[in-house]
Amino acid sequence: MTQGSLRHFLDLSEFQGPTLRSILDAGKAIKTRRRTPAAKQDRVLDGKAVVLIFEQPSLRTRMSFEVGIRDLGGESIMVTGKEIELGEREAIKDTARVMSRYADAIMIRMLDHAKLVEFAKWAEVPVINGLTKTSHPCQVMADVMTFEERKGPITGRTVAWTGDSNNVLASWVHASARLDFNLRIATPPELAPKPELIAWAKKEGASVETTSDPFAAVDGADAVVTDAWVSMGDGEKERRHNLLQPYQVNAKLLKAAHRDAIFLHCLPAHRNEEVTDEVIDSPQSAVLDEAENRLHAQKGVLAWCFDAIRA
Repeated sequence: MTQGSLRHFLDLSEFQGPTLRSILDAGKAIKTRRRTPAAKQDRVLDGKAVVLIFEQPSLRTRMSFEVGIRDLGGESIMVTGKEIELGEREAIKDTARVMSRYADAIMIRMLDHAKLVEFAKWAEVPVINGLTKTSHPCQVMADVMTFEERKGPITGRTVAWTGDSNNVLASWVHASARLDFNLRIATPPELAPKPELIAWAKKEGASVETTSDPFAAVDGADAVVTDAWVSMGDGEKERRHNLLQPYQVNAKLLKAAHRDAIFLHCLPAHRNEEVTDEVIDSPQSAVLDEAENRLHAQKGVLAWCFDAIRA
């Protein structure tokens, strides 16, 4: 999303497909050049500082952003939710404007999406969504990168989601509309995607189908995706497990997909809950590549935010 001359990265729905493609291509190119003499051209953050705000803890988000910023020549500064208390100690617009005087960009990982949007409204530097309860765009950019490394262009292919409807799924829906692939979603009726999300997808011409049958969703799919059954901020753990047990990705369900389908999970995984050991440890599993590609996809995002894409 551009705001004047600023480039925020808040939701995939705010971009057109060619822009997302340019970010992905830049991330792939930067990945190829990493640890080679050619990587010098990618130091697009030389002399720049990026603040990382974490109201929610993270292993992959923190490490991938910190290493990525370093590789691009910049410095990162981590601030915890307790230190900032966004929207509590002072008005969000005051925090955003003050931090903009210190930093060249700001990544925020928090549950409240409205606060993220409010912060970006007042910020005078690029703001990146590192996760909210509503969406997780950086994760799905890494997921698409991983799919294409394993299976070629995602355009026209079929991705199946089975399990809970959450922030990662929302970003998959956004991506399907912008990158022109088919998305089949299997959830319990009680945990179905929000009607407004599906309505948005249909309005945008996306090929998105919803069902309560995981085998119908996975049938012939090129990738099978799932996530933890209990996410940050979720309650009713026992009820969720009972509802979601039929949506576990196990060998029987994966067999219903295309014979060379890949398995994706943003991690951390709760083994033998949403996915069995035999699937996550199988040759079809791409979860480690997917985790690594958070680093490379986010470098593409950072380069785009600073209008410095060099694919």
